[in-house]
Amino acid sequence: MPLKTLFNDKQIKILEVAETLFSEKGFDGTSIRNISKEAKINIAMVSYYFGSKERLLESLIVYRTSDLKMQLDHLIQEDLEPIEKVNKLIELYINRINCNKGIYRIIHFEFTSKKRSLNHQVFSELKKGNLKSLEAIIVEGQTKGVFRKDIIIPLITPTILGTFFHFHMNKSFYENLLNLKTEDLYNNYIKTNLTKHIQQTIKALLIYES
Repeated sequence: MPLKTLFNDKQIKILEVAETLFSEKGFDGTSIRNISKEAKINIAMVSYYFGSKERLLESLIVYRTSDLKMQLDHLIQEDLEPIEKVNKLIELYINRINCNKGIYRIIHFEFTSKKRSLNHQVFSELKKGNLKSLEAIIVEGQTKGVFRKDIIIPLITPTILGTFFHFHMNKSFYENLLNLKTEDLYNNYIKTNLTKHIQQTIKALLIYES
């Protein structure tokens, strides 16, 4: 379902303002009043659309992550070899996270701190859908005799994301080590070198040894 049908323009404005504030001030440091003031929308309207701040966060997660499944579905249908699909999937994941660091920082903190009762079911269903898309690509490769039969498919995504998050969590270390003096150099390194490294790592896990 397109995001335009999930949320109207006012809701999207609120969600994007909330994302910025949650990322900068933290969930606890941001109030509904802060969000409504920044979005220039009546505080009652924020409550009308989303109910509570927790439900607003859940809607934000859906807004920023639900269209990934649609992109993965399109990728499955492309006329590409399975390993090319895996490489494009990795590019999609890394680019997506690197361009939306705010929401992923919020997700990581909220889902690991367990300070409040969020509806994890919503996010779990999204992840299950994405995993099914990955599984379809891997199974296609196995059917063609290209990929190994003993692959643990649910561990592929954490292998991809874990490498990225380790790199990003140690940003200053790698900036100095790799002489990435500007934000453009850092982001370009992620887009090229780091992405290629992850692609090579996953390929080594998937392909039979020659």
